[in-house]
Amino acid sequence: MKKYAFIAAIAALSFSTNIGAQEMKTAPIDTVFAQGELNPYGKFFTGQTYLTMLSNNDEIWNSSIGNVTFEPKARTNWHKHSGGQILLVLAGEGRYQERGKEIQVLHKGDVVRIAPDVEHWHGAAPDEWFTHISVETNLPNNKATWLSPVSNEEYK
Repeated sequence: MKKYAFIAAIAALSFSTNIGAQEMKTAPIDTVFAQGELNPYGKFFTGQTYLTMLSNNDEIWNSSIGNVTFEPKARTNWHKHSGGQILLVLAGEGRYQERGKEIQVLHKGDVVRIAPDVEHWHGAAPDEWFTHISVETNLPNNKATWLSPVSNEEYK
């Protein structure tokens, strides 16, 4: 009987601590598209992000369009796209930076056109959620190359 009580206690502890699990939150901002699930590309981001694919790269539409929601402070790693990228800001306040240039503050309605092979990052402001549409251009040959995380110093 003690053996089963011990197993039950371990099981209860594992459910209550949930070590390493990511918690799904709902953005407190008004936007057009659904927030989506936890971003499956999270290993290329700092902080928590969510993704809803609006169009996958397929043979019919030849496009990849995603709605990305960032929790405060969340951001992509440095990266580049061989075919470029367009960001359409839907809600919140964000940040965008190209390697070697100043950080730009982004607001609802902003459009960022990123030329092919330009190293950059984008994400949320320190204290605000942020949502944008990411449009991958020049498919099917547009490949993302993920680089190092954006350090806290670079983010500031």
